[in-house]
Amino acid sequence: MWQGFRSAKNYFTIRNMKPEEDVVTCKQCGAILNKQDTRDNKYICGKCGYYFRVRTHNRLRMVADPDSFEEWFADIEETNPLDFPGYEEKLKEVQEKTGQKEGITIGRATINGEPVVLGVCDSRFLMGSMGHVYGERITASVERATKEKLPVILFCCSGGARMQEGIMSLMQMEKTSAALKRHSDAGLLYIPVLTDPTTGGVTASFAMLGDVILAEPGALIGFAGPRVIEKTIGEKLPEGFQRSEFQLEHGFVDAIVERKNLKKTLYRIIRIYTGTKGYANFLPSMADNAQPEEVAREQQMKSKPLSAWEKVKAARSVDRPSTLDYMDLIFDDFLELHGDRLFRDDPAVIGGIAYLDGQPVTVIGIQKGKDFKECALRNYGMCSPEGYRKALRLMKLSEKFGLPVITFVNTSGAYPGKEAEENGQGEAIARNLYEMSALKIPVICMMIGEGGSGGALGLAVGNEVWMMENATYSILSPEGFSSILWKSSDRIEEAAGVMKLTAADLNRLNIVEKIIPEYGGANEWTLRSIAMFMKKNLKEYLKENANKSGETWAKERYERFRKF
Repeated sequence: MWQGFRSAKNYFTIRNMKPEEDVVTCKQCGAILNKQDTRDNKYICGKCGYYFRVRTHNRLRMVADPDSFEEWFADIEETNPLDFPGYEEKLKEVQEKTGQKEGITIGRATINGEPVVLGVCDSRFLMGSMGHVYGERITASVERATKEKLPVILFCCSGGARMQEGIMSLMQMEKTSAALKRHSDAGLLYIPVLTDPTTGGVTASFAMLGDVILAEPGALIGFAGPRVIEKTIGEKLPEGFQRSEFQLEHGFVDAIVERKNLKKTLYRIIRIYTGTKGYANFLPSMADNAQPEEVAREQQMKSKPLSAWEKVKAARSVDRPSTLDYMDLIFDDFLELHGDRLFRDDPAVIGGIAYLDGQPVTVIGIQKGKDFKECALRNYGMCSPEGYRKALRLMKLSEKFGLPVITFVNTSGAYPGKEAEENGQGEAIARNLYEMSALKIPVICMMIGEGGSGGALGLAVGNEVWMMENATYSILSPEGFSSILWKSSDRIEEAAGVMKLTAADLNRLNIVEKIIPEYGGANEWTLRSIAMFMKKNLKEYLKENANKSGETWAKERYERFRKF
């Protein structure tokens, strides 16, 4: 009886929502939704969170400032390059049905006042397939964006190449990609936003060429569609295959952004990469004059100097503040970017963009973990090749836009596993040393815990290397040193002493330029004082060297290592 009452109630609820144009059915859970409520929820199902595909004018309304969009190249006439039977009629039918002249609408707009070139693909127009007019609109707009020095944002949604245009459609892949290469070479920003679905020739061209690639949750993203793959290999694909989350894990997407945060996230990225360049754009900060907290002073006064071996143990302590602890205190508005764009996103390496009191910077660090669960996730701070490649990608992006790079190093060494060797661990570290040596931006490296051999050096090719008082930096562990050179496991403490792996030793050898005080030992009580010391000195260093050219930064970094 009660169940029947509930069903009747639902029936009358749905009846009261008529006429039919006032409701929409969720394709994922089948819920009957009020259309206006769904629109207010940015076209997301209020029951299951399913993301509806968004029409062009709705997407523009959600992202661009009101009345700011000015369409470009809307007058390019459609043709039938292969004389495909019925193609003109099909185009006319779709144009009348959708109110769109093509599957891409593109032009100039502003996002929170920032000028951009904004393009939106519409899946209703022949599944957003890319024909020659579609490709021409994008190419011509990117060329104009290059001339006017504007960033480009494209909301991608496509089934791929347009079958009715055959090889002519294929040529649009190269044409759009070439235009984006010139745009990039001009030092300009490109952000594709991947929505459901982004497949085929669009994925294999402009959709995957961004400086920063964003995706909506749950979007299908891939070159060959799931049905094509299953038919080809005769195998059922796992759940979630080719979705946004899959692409993030495999290193091809920087971030998955919910619709409610898209405009704000795009604005953040535009501001940080296209703002005023230079290394002295700091805002006033109380942190500049911050003194060590009272408890830190007391701890420093009570503490006794540690032996080299005791410093090794202190550097390894799971309670020692981590990269993320320092990032949270030193930088503002951090946005993490993911992936090496080749294979995977390595959780051991965290990187992204942030502000250092108003100065845009790139921050990259190795995160070991603060408990067993996080340590397992981060592989105990042992980086894989993908981690070094992700770091290098972010550094090269920083070089393009003139942002200083700050790294935090804390690792026992690069991951020595089978998979790391298969994926080129040595090559990845070598490539970082090779490319970092010539970066035309300032690079400051912080040794905050263990600095284990080449695994640490892969993120420590800096103009200056600063080292925390009780951190270590060495060719290998004291255990390994004792075992290899002395064939003994009983001389570990002695090995730590002769290896000269402490900050004081390395400062005397000119390996590190600055020792960061720990005020008696790095822990939750001294964390803020240590972070404020770092922040103050980072700002002073960048401000004092603000007038150096990119060539000077690269030359000085080369000379720094040349003298060893």
